[in-house]
Amino acid sequence: MSLIDLLTGNAGNQVAEQAESKFGISKNQVIALLAVATPLIISYLRNKSKDAKEAEALNNALDKDHDGSILNNPSQLETRQAEGGSILDHIFGGQKQNVENQLSQNTGISIDKIGPVLAMLAPVVMGYIGKEKQQNNVSAGGLGDLLGGILGNASNQAQQQSSPLNDIIGSVLGGGQSQSSGNPLSDILGSVLGGGNNNQQKGGGFGSILGNLLGGK
Repeated sequence: MSLIDLLTGNAGNQVAEQAESKFGISKNQVIALLAVATPLIISYLRNKSKDAKEAEALNNALDKDHDGSILNNPSQLETRQAEGGSILDHIFGGQKQNVENQLSQNTGISIDKIGPVLAMLAPVVMGYIGKEKQQNNVSAGGLGDLLGGILGNASNQAQQQSSPLNDIIGSVLGGGQSQSSGNPLSDILGSVLGGGNNNQQKGGGFGSILGNLLGGK
């Protein structure tokens, strides 16, 4: 299953529907947030996995707690939200508040709701990575390549199939992978939210794409 399949399939829709019901956020707004936040989480994990100790810790966490069952069991979304908050604390560290502020500003979702929605998303992303790890028989040393492959495949798929969601993912991944500054937040938010030079962006860049999605076009 590709990253885009994750976001457009049952798991992504369940996160969006539960967030809409619980927090009163429109489903399209949540999907737009997921389209930016999911590659961001994976990019941070990819950077962390360059450190052998971090890679081993991630590998152990995936083996222990993230077998992918959450993808087929939406009831876990709410029960694992507190766990999701802890996952985000580890992934983003001291940048967590900055990440949430940036995502809030650029999706229009209030800052008090961004964190809880991301906490619902985090175990889903970890479950997805855990399932991919199992299917590809990857150990700690191969996690960086696995995560890079997930991002690369999503970028390729987004370019081949145009839709508002794919355009967001294509813009997110179009700039940050080849010219990495080493900071996933700067790479991803800079390329998609800052206008960038991405040839996938149409006119107003992310604002235009997001407008299309939120407008239901």
